Amino acid sequence: MSQNLKQTVPAAPLSPAETSDPRGEIENPDELPLLVLASASPGRAKVLHDAGIDFAVQVSSVDEDAVLAQAVERFGELNPADTALLLAKSKAEDVAAAEDADGAVVLGCDSVFEFDGVAYGKPYTAEVATARWEVMSGKSGILHTGHWLIDNRSEEDGDGGTGATIGALSSTIVNFESVTPDEIAAYVATGEPLPCAGGFTIDGRGAAFIRSIEGNAQNVIGLNVSTLRELLAETGLSVSDVWV
Repeated sequence: MSQNLKQTVPAAPLSPAETSDPRGEIENPDELPLLVLASASPGRAKVLHDAGIDFAVQVSSVDEDAVLAQAVERFGELNPADTALLLAKSKAEDVAAAEDADGAVVLGCDSVFEFDGVAYGKPYTAEVATARWEVMSGKSGILHTGHWLIDNRSEEDGDGGTGATIGALSSTIVNFESVTPDEIAAYVATGEPLPCAGGFTIDGRGAAFIRSIEGNAQNVIGLNVSTLRELLAETGLSVSDVWV
């Protein structure tokens, strides 16, 4: 089943005046959506679009391998869930530090697939994707998606900023069908699984090989809108504030 594990820096209380307009008096508010997605993922963008959410995309320049290496050196080995949350936080912080994100709330996301206690990121190559599917066939794993929201609105200029930086993890169990070698070869040959955490999709050809899920389907794509709603509430915003 899905779960949400939050890490929160408390937001300052908002006055009625500060909550009247989520974007307040920021310069050229019509040119900057309230929500900025710190991800190049077309799947995450589609989830937001289908949910009627107005957003801009600003891709982070985070070196994920370097971030993980630093974390392991400092804290020791991370479990898959903590890895997803750490990378989501790093992406959100990277984009929030840019001037182009001033006046927005920035959402970073990262997904990690856990199989037999091991973190599976993107396979990138056909050889890795094939090997993973050979062991995942007929079995189950957990797709963890870390969500991190940073309120980058000014706390002083009347646009309702809280300074909040909040993380939540959403996890979904994925149960796979038994897949034949020919099916694995054909699927890998499409290239679809190569850039996907775990080497599969639920909103593409890979859906044919997923028997069932336990939890939120959007989370498997990489962004759980109900989790976003909870994070927005922590900053004094409603999900309706980011609707188109």
